[in-house]
Amino acid sequence: MKRLLPMLAIFTLLLAGCGRDDLSVLRPQGPVAQGQFDLIKLSISIMLVVLLIVFAISAYVLIKFRRRPEHTQMPEQVEGNFKLEIIWTVIPLILVLVLAVPTVKEVFAFGEDHANDKDAIQVKVTSHLYWWEFEYPQYGITTAQDLIIPTNKDIAFELKTEDVIHSFWVPSLSGKMDTNPDGTINRFSFSAPKEGVYRGKCAELCGPSHGFMEFKVKSVSPESFETWKTAIKAPMVAIEDKALAETFKNQCLTCHAVGDQGGVGGPSLTGIGSRESVASILLNSETNDEGNPIVENMKEWLHDPKLVKPGNKMPSPKEDLGLTDAEIDGIAEYLANYKLVY
Repeated sequence: MKRLLPMLAIFTLLLAGCGRDDLSVLRPQGPVAQGQFDLIKLSISIMLVVLLIVFAISAYVLIKFRRRPEHTQMPEQVEGNFKLEIIWTVIPLILVLVLAVPTVKEVFAFGEDHANDKDAIQVKVTSHLYWWEFEYPQYGITTAQDLIIPTNKDIAFELKTEDVIHSFWVPSLSGKMDTNPDGTINRFSFSAPKEGVYRGKCAELCGPSHGFMEFKVKSVSPESFETWKTAIKAPMVAIEDKALAETFKNQCLTCHAVGDQGGVGGPSLTGIGSRESVASILLNSETNDEGNPIVENMKEWLHDPKLVKPGNKMPSPKEDLGLTDAEIDGIAEYLANYKLVY
């Protein structure tokens, strides 16, 4: 058993580095993330230099002053050597200052508040068990799970929670910021210079589906952002089957909003067919042998939401709302094909 422990420790360290590339802080895609990555490189460089110097001195002392057969007396002791005391006190202080200056700079850069910046995009983030709500007060838009932002624009975030503590984290673009209960509001900002999709997660243990509480940040061109703003505010696309449309209205629109219709409480479903995933974790880009991935993902979610994401507050369409399999499949098809072009 004792022989296995070192091997277990080594494999634990190796496996700790495993994960998806799009959730790595080592691939910064924005100025805030780049500053934090530069800070990581600086601190590691300082530690490596100190490590090399300490090991080099240790090796020199071990070789130079090793005990030989002719050494029969106690060597001269150096306790209280004033010069040595000054040297090994001043050098660490200098290293701490070298690291402290850029650290303070990056801390303030991360916490920079653009709430009063007229050119910034204001986004109110509300965390729920286990999904994310994004409100754009400047444009009268509220959506969920996919945060759409224009490139090269400062995004001023205002974060709060509807239940427990969560943590908003997009590793490629910025650090973590908590959403705290009791009406506490946290603010910070970041921007994305390049177009692309950046995966975010909740970084605070919040319940059984904490690991499934993901979201996507989609950085698009300013022109595409303007098109998206118009598309998401368009009237709801009606369901052709009148019976299914009535069921959808009575059972789904009491909590969810679609276009200009619906209630509040649940995530907005407007344009859900354009999102990168269903229920934040069923990726629509993955191949699926049974057909269109997003349609199959939508069916999987609606048939048993508690199985996909344990502990979530959505009622089961089949068990709690009494929908038939045919009705669930019809609603899944409708939502999967409800896309926004931008």
